[in-house]
Amino acid sequence: MLEPDARKVAFICCTNDEEAFEEISLYIRSLDVPDGFTIDIVPVRGASGMTLGYNEGMKRTDAKYKVYLHQDVFIINRAFIRELIKRFEAAPEIGLIGMTGAITFPMHGKWWESGDTAGKVYGTINGLVHLMNFGDFEGDFTFVETVDGLLMATQYDLPWREDVLAGWHYYDISQCLEFLKAGYRVAVPRQKQPWVLHDCGVSYVDRSFMDAKLLFFKEYGPLLDRLRGRMTIGKPS
Repeated sequence: MLEPDARKVAFICCTNDEEAFEEISLYIRSLDVPDGFTIDIVPVRGASGMTLGYNEGMKRTDAKYKVYLHQDVFIINRAFIRELIKRFEAAPEIGLIGMTGAITFPMHGKWWESGDTAGKVYGTINGLVHLMNFGDFEGDFTFVETVDGLLMATQYDLPWREDVLAGWHYYDISQCLEFLKAGYRVAVPRQKQPWVLHDCGVSYVDRSFMDAKLLFFKEYGPLLDRLRGRMTIGKPS
C-alpha cells in the first residue's frame, strides 16, 4: 500500500462504458480543488465485481481521501471536495461518508425501506430528474450504520471484502460494517441541495441481489445482532 498523501483526493470508478466514464470525469475535473490539493481519477476496467475493482483502485493511488463512485454518478456540487474534507477534518473518527443511508440498517436487508434514513440525491426515473430526500437533520453530518454505494468517500483504507462478496451487491453495506468493526464512524453530510445526480433509472432486485444477501447475512448477521443490542463495537468513539 502506498504512503497516503493527505493533500490528494482520488476518484475511483469501476467502468465498462468509456463514454459514460468520460462524462463523469468531466464533472470531476470541473470541481473546485482547494489550494495545495491535487486529484486522481482512477478508472478500473474489466472488474468482475465491485469489491475486487475497488481494492485494485485503492492500490493504484496514494491519495488519503478516496471517493468510490458509480459510472452513472455526476458530482454537481462544485465545492464537493472542500465540503468533504471539512467534515473529515472536523471528525477524525469518521472513516466513511456517503450521500444517503440508513441510521439503523434493517434486518430485511433493504436500507432504503428502513424508515430511519438520511440524506438526499437527485435521481432519474424515465429520463426525468427527481429529488430523492431520505431525511433532513441538523448539524454538518449525522451518523449512520450504512450508506448507499452510489458514492462512498473514505479517509482511511480498509480492504473491501472480496472474499465475502465478489459481485455487485451488498459491497457497500459490507464496507460500512467493516468500518464500524474497526472502530470508525459512518456518516451522511447535511446537503441543502443534493451534491450528486445518480442517473440510475429503475433498479430491480434480481437473483444476484438475493444471492448476495444470503452471503452478506451469513457473514454479518452476528455483528448486526450486536448492533441491535446496542453493544459497543471496536474502539470507543
